[in-house]
Amino acid sequence: MAAYLCPPAVIHGEHAVKTSQIVAEVRDRHPNAAWAPRIDGIAASTGIESRGWMLPLETAVAPGNGGGLAAVGAGPAQEALIRDGFTQQDVDRAIAALEAIPAPQTVQERTAPAWEAVQSYGERAARGALQIAGLDAADVDCLITSHSTTPALPGLDIALANRLSLPNDVMLLPATQWACVAGTRSLALAADLVAADPERVVLVVIAEALSTTYQPADDTLESLIVRLLFADTAVATVVTGRPKRESVLRLDAAWHHTLPGTQDLHRLETRTDGTHFVMDRRGPRAVQETVTAMWEWLRSRYQDDPDSWHPDVLLAHPGGTRVLEYMEQTMPDAWPSGLLDHSRDSYTSGNRGGAAVFDILRRAYDAGQKPGDRAVLYAAAPGLTATALEGEWL
Repeated sequence: MAAYLCPPAVIHGEHAVKTSQIVAEVRDRHPNAAWAPRIDGIAASTGIESRGWMLPLETAVAPGNGGGLAAVGAGPAQEALIRDGFTQQDVDRAIAALEAIPAPQTVQERTAPAWEAVQSYGERAARGALQIAGLDAADVDCLITSHSTTPALPGLDIALANRLSLPNDVMLLPATQWACVAGTRSLALAADLVAADPERVVLVVIAEALSTTYQPADDTLESLIVRLLFADTAVATVVTGRPKRESVLRLDAAWHHTLPGTQDLHRLETRTDGTHFVMDRRGPRAVQETVTAMWEWLRSRYQDDPDSWHPDVLLAHPGGTRVLEYMEQTMPDAWPSGLLDHSRDSYTSGNRGGAAVFDILRRAYDAGQKPGDRAVLYAAAPGLTATALEGEWL
């Protein structure tokens, strides 16, 4: 499994949203929530001071275009009130009052602008990746895409095929439900594709508007944490079966792991006001189980050289600081410190979901990883499922 990866292009959300802005908005909206007295400490515990969104915070918290009667309409409401004996004057006053109540945004109002942004950001990332690799759109044989937070049919693959004017015979492989594991799993799939045909050029594009999960009306602690964690990012890279002058990382092996019975720990739910990300507090422990399994895979892979082999960099998207801490605690004592520095650095500006591993990889590349350094890439996603890759810097 020799696949060669060019440096990724990373496009961060252009609207900086500070944690202090989110705290102020949530505190004003939910002053009596059980967690309200602790909101400052909860926000500080994330370690995130600002994150980039594709759309401004004002877009996420704005009311919908319809009033309080949007669901049933003014006509049926008038008829019901009249049947109950209200005078026409009272009916008119009640209807006017109800129509003045701000209604939450509908799924369409929330998703449509985000989907347009995902396409635009994805196109920019794709063009950047092709430029970095010294290629044109005509050179692309396969396009792998992922965008879990803006469901659409046709999806990002068709959008980019048209926006980039890709060849008519390009293989399109959309994976809209990979979520946080999109970075590693797309590379594993790309590696399999170029192994089957070393002349194949694979373009991978991941664009996530995770800010669409910001739901102002939710007053649960889990919803507060979701508001504080997520960032919007589009990333892209080129994978080839033969080394190019621009190649920076060779992928040598891939590993996949799925925990049975954990499908409800993290999930997206579509409700009348949009997409909600639901978390279970047991989630981090389940993710840790996949980390333990990954260590076993690496131990088995290097069982002939267990004392001297170690990765020089670990590019891990676990979704939170607790799993990063668990990784450090369970690494062999002989492994060097600082393996997760780039992962921690990426997380300080938000959880990027499926785009995270590419962002972390780009940070490692910009920091100047040395040729011959061994790298491990890891991500886990709702399911609960994980994919890791192991390779060498060129």
